[in-house]
Amino acid sequence: MPLSTTGELVAEAAARRGAVAAFNVITLEHIEAVVAAAEATGEPVILQVSENAVKFHGGRPHPIAAAAVSAARRSGARVALHLDHVKSEALLREAADCGFSSAMFDAAHLSYGENVAATRRAADWAHANGLWLEAELGEVGGKDGTGPLSAHAPGARTDPDEARRFVAETGIDALAVAVGSSHAMTTRDATIDHTLLAALHHALDLPLVLHGSSGVSDPELQRAIRVGISKVNIGTALSIAMTGAIRSHLHGDPNGVDPRHYLAAGREAVTDTTAQLLTTVGAADRGGVPVSSG
Repeated sequence: MPLSTTGELVAEAAARRGAVAAFNVITLEHIEAVVAAAEATGEPVILQVSENAVKFHGGRPHPIAAAAVSAARRSGARVALHLDHVKSEALLREAADCGFSSAMFDAAHLSYGENVAATRRAADWAHANGLWLEAELGEVGGKDGTGPLSAHAPGARTDPDEARRFVAETGIDALAVAVGSSHAMTTRDATIDHTLLAALHHALDLPLVLHGSSGVSDPELQRAIRVGISKVNIGTALSIAMTGAIRSHLHGDPNGVDPRHYLAAGREAVTDTTAQLLTTVGAADRGGVPVSSG
């Protein structure tokens, strides 16, 4: 099937008052597992390659992107490709040639004014080259080995008034909001500020994105979608599934040396985890029914 675009999948999800799931992939096995889960569930999916994943592959985005494009085109599922958490403007400029239809430009670590200026440049370039652009305001903690931000830390939550200005000043297509989740969580006990999320949804006329969704329980995640999230980013949950399965396989076969055996176990675990999460996200349709933010 031809590649879908992130913009169309997110727009369709927002129109039905639901969300589309986006999974960060690092290896070919991740890609195969996510695509297989999308085929099994019938849900659309976004494959995300982060700047950190590109660094893992020697700073070259083309090989991992080519694998994702090939898997998507040979699948019956609707699959889009997204370049995630890009801080390097040089890397952003490689996106269109690799098959990415979108990118998330990450300048949330900068001051508000610097974030606006850098994101405006990124959005202008992206739109001139046919890419949909996501950005972040507030800061979702847990990136690059840092811990989650305190709810009271400066920038730990996205302010609706500031977000309205940021969207107008940058021209972005979607906004990742800081509402209580955190990157790299290995437990699913994050608490979403649904009152703030509802305020952001009412203040902004563009899709909202939830990062750090691996740390959010199924009921909390579905409630966030019903309140206003249109794109759900998931990464660590796949790493937990793959690592756990490989560790278990090697424990049971301590003399095994063929990587196909333990990688197959890891791929199967990622497929199962992805399918469960796709089903969770796909079932959280707001359906036009008002949801209390309290």
